[in-house]
Amino acid sequence: MHRSPAVRGRGITKSFGDVVALDGVDLDVASGQVHGLVGPNGAGKTTLLGLLLGLAVADSGRLEILDTPVGRTLAVPDGVAGFVDGPGLYPSLTARQNLSALASLRRYDAGRTADVDDVLEQVGLTDVADDRVRGFSLGMRQRLGLAAALLTKPRLLVLDEPRLLVLDEPANGLDPAGKHHVHRVITGLAADGTAVVLSSHRMDDLAALCSEVTILATGRVVFSGPVSKLAAESGELDYRLLTSDPAAAHRLASETPGLRVVPGRDPGQRPDADVVVRGPVPALDELVVRLVRDGVALRELGPVVAPLEAAFLALTGTGTVPAQADQEDQR
Repeated sequence: MHRSPAVRGRGITKSFGDVVALDGVDLDVASGQVHGLVGPNGAGKTTLLGLLLGLAVADSGRLEILDTPVGRTLAVPDGVAGFVDGPGLYPSLTARQNLSALASLRRYDAGRTADVDDVLEQVGLTDVADDRVRGFSLGMRQRLGLAAALLTKPRLLVLDEPRLLVLDEPANGLDPAGKHHVHRVITGLAADGTAVVLSSHRMDDLAALCSEVTILATGRVVFSGPVSKLAAESGELDYRLLTSDPAAAHRLASETPGLRVVPGRDPGQRPDADVVVRGPVPALDELVVRLVRDGVALRELGPVVAPLEAAFLALTGTGTVPAQADQEDQR
């Protein structure tokens, strides 16, 4: 089904003094799509998210949000919500009091109590609704920030209306239960037509949530497209094999065309050692066939680095994935 664009940006540039944060960035996000935004420190992610939330304006280029051109004022259309650089919360107030105060500041009074309870339940914070935020973990604060975004822009919950949710590292600090709640809220909103743009350093979150992703490096787009295409651009990967006979696995891998054994492990000295090989998937398939034919049990097989992470490293020319809690990303 065709989805109208919630975000359409062309040639967006933004500088802070002599620092070029965004350099000719194009961005397309369809309604009902979860779009990932990733990049190393200083790539420009936070700046781009700020533009989408109306916290800054571009120096040049065109940006349309929910079919509305964004001009030279710090404003975005109704129907946009989210947070950047972490949600702003009052530590001395409870979770419920934070949301009620925010609703009052935004003059959103109709059904306020019921709506506060509803969003707290959505993000899994009902049991701590009356606890002071100063005692919250990072993950709980992120979930409360998501609840605030849902509450202060009720249009996000109205079907048949264009809407956009912008989240900066929403999975930071989440335990499995918190991750489940946040993922459920995000996928549910997207299924109902909300466009979601989220930054993340977690490749597993991108794979689980996003249909498309944009990768930034030094303010420029180095990739934009489906997650499946990004994974395919990983090229040759390193794979770890755990077998019943590491020495035999090492020998068979060395004899398999297209595979190279990664040095650093000596199966002769460590009988329980794994074997790491590098090569394309067809060559790896051939190795598996040879292992089975020679009676070597294959107990574990998987990439040393996930395909999405490998593609990220290759495209950005970095040796590490984005650091957790990317607070200094800049601008």
